[in-house]
Amino acid sequence: QVQLAESGGGLVQAGGSLRLSCAASGRTFSSYLMGWGWFRQAPGKEREFVALIHRGGSITEYADSVKDRFAISRDNAKNTVSLQMNSLKSEDTAVYYCAAGESITRSTRTYNYWGQGTQVTVSS
Repeated sequence: QVQLAESGGGLVQAGGSLRLSCAASGRTFSSYLMGWGWFRQAPGKEREFVALIHRGGSITEYADSVKDRFAISRDNAKNTVSLQMNSLKSEDTAVYYCAAGESITRSTRTYNYWGQGTQVTVSS
């Protein structure tokens, strides 16, 4: 059984930085075959796309709201993906989820595996 586990969330002041990480476990999971995504969900809102990185690692995409502030990266050998978040704003407050899938897009429907989420709170 594949499991994804996020870490690194917390409380930070506006303008600060956080680094989220997500680790996959399970005998059948091979990071080399997977694309990764980060999504977030604020209270009362739908889950929204934040960033993704494709299988090869050279192609990334970002939501306009986080472009130039967030950076996604992956370590295939460790089955991990990270999200470096800089210049955080109060509107970045949400539960952040990592996800993995073989043929990913910005749609949540293209991901096979999901983590439980980690809370990020940005105080203004």
